[in-house]
Amino acid sequence: MGSTTDKVKGVANQAAGAVKQGVGEAVGNPTLEVEGAAQKLKGEAQEAVGKAKDAVKKVIDKA
Repeated sequence: MGSTTDKVKGVANQAAGAVKQGVGEAVGNPTLEVEGAAQKLKGEAQEAVGKAKDAVKKVIDKA
């Protein structure tokens, strides 16, 4: 996966997770809240991987 794809999927997972977590809170469903929180963390990790790939590419391009 490219860095842009990782970052886009990461942001999408963060948004979906936030919605899922909010719905879980609103309807009193702790399982949905936890799933949303986990999805947000997954998204943050994906976005971080994309940013790391960009950083590595910049270093390689300078070499």
